[in-house]
Amino acid sequence: MVTASREFQVFVKPVGAACNLDCSYCYYLEKQKLYPRDESPRMPGSVLEDYIAQHIAACPIPTVLFSWHGGEATLLGVDYFRRIVQLQRKHAIAGRDIINDLQTNGTLLDEEWCRFLAAEHFTVGLSLDGPSELHDHYRLSKAGKPTHVQAMHGLLLLQRFGIPHTVLCVVHAGNVGHPLLVYRFFKEAGVRNLVFLPLVMRADDGAVSPETVPARTFGEFMCTIFDEWISKDIGRVNVLMFEEAARPEQGMEHALCVFRPICGELPVLEHNGDFYSCDHFVDRAHFIGNIREKSLISVLEDPAQRSFGLAKRETLPKSCRECGVLEYCNGGCPKDRFVATPGEEFPTNYLCAGYKTFFTHARPAMRRLAAHLKSGQMLESFAQRARPSFAKGPGASRNDPCPCGSGKKFKRCCGANQ
Repeated sequence: MVTASREFQVFVKPVGAACNLDCSYCYYLEKQKLYPRDESPRMPGSVLEDYIAQHIAACPIPTVLFSWHGGEATLLGVDYFRRIVQLQRKHAIAGRDIINDLQTNGTLLDEEWCRFLAAEHFTVGLSLDGPSELHDHYRLSKAGKPTHVQAMHGLLLLQRFGIPHTVLCVVHAGNVGHPLLVYRFFKEAGVRNLVFLPLVMRADDGAVSPETVPARTFGEFMCTIFDEWISKDIGRVNVLMFEEAARPEQGMEHALCVFRPICGELPVLEHNGDFYSCDHFVDRAHFIGNIREKSLISVLEDPAQRSFGLAKRETLPKSCRECGVLEYCNGGCPKDRFVATPGEEFPTNYLCAGYKTFFTHARPAMRRLAAHLKSGQMLESFAQRARPSFAKGPGASRNDPCPCGSGKKFKRCCGANQ
């Protein structure tokens, strides 16, 4: 049995770009233009089964992850997902565990959905942008109505049925000025797993859209939340970007594709079987083939897909290659690299100032955390003294021992880029 040469994940769009909401910042709704004849897209059963069988067979590790995205995948109804689980069992391979992740806006979740999701051990990603006045700024229904109440109902159902879930909060121009309001809202709502996604959208003239988050302000948003998290919530609330900030200090690879040195390990499968290089590059220039003619294995190993992934590292501008926090962001997502800079051969990432602000701010604490865990001590004991220790970082004198515990002087360690 031939498996892929590396781990992979596929964003599957069984309903294409179809959605019951009309969020003004959505980058995927426009993908409906690629399939203008498909008014009600729905992945045919033959394509669905072919994909599921191929994915299980190609997976090189014991855990087989299926990621169901949209649009809004729950538009297909719960019976469609019952069929998905049946097909997975039909093509299961001994010794491999199959898990499913569903991304949703939560507005269509009901008790029937949640009974199914709980019984089949799905994990769920729920889109929610904070309290109602911030969430409803951009996340509206097709009729232009607020959606916060329905999304919160979905969250409460997930909690009630004990379904593992993560909240994905888009950080945009409407909520970036309220970091603690947003973060504390989620804490009070019982959210324990959070992902903050900075919104970067291009307008027709090439500039960023009004909804786009200002880069440095995004970094400040994350710094403010980080300070509260490390003083009160470390070990209780998981924030993906904070976990990513800790990985280089612990000698671990990044889990999030935008921070990896290379990408290309997360192709998209559209409702009709078309493969594209990435969720943010669903266009004809990045079309790889259709599953009816080209296998998943051949897509993953396709030279064009490999080149797409390697280009992320090979087109790093000089300012990135010489940056003190390169190992933390690795230039960010290629879709956000469009800022022309004098003297640079390649464009820089729009979010560069934000990333540098945050990772420089968080690094002293992350270094201390890595040293703490390496010494065999528990996370809880680090949390108890994290805030007082962290506070010393920015105020340390240049010749003081660095508070990260590296043994170097502050000016040659965490203070090098301040």
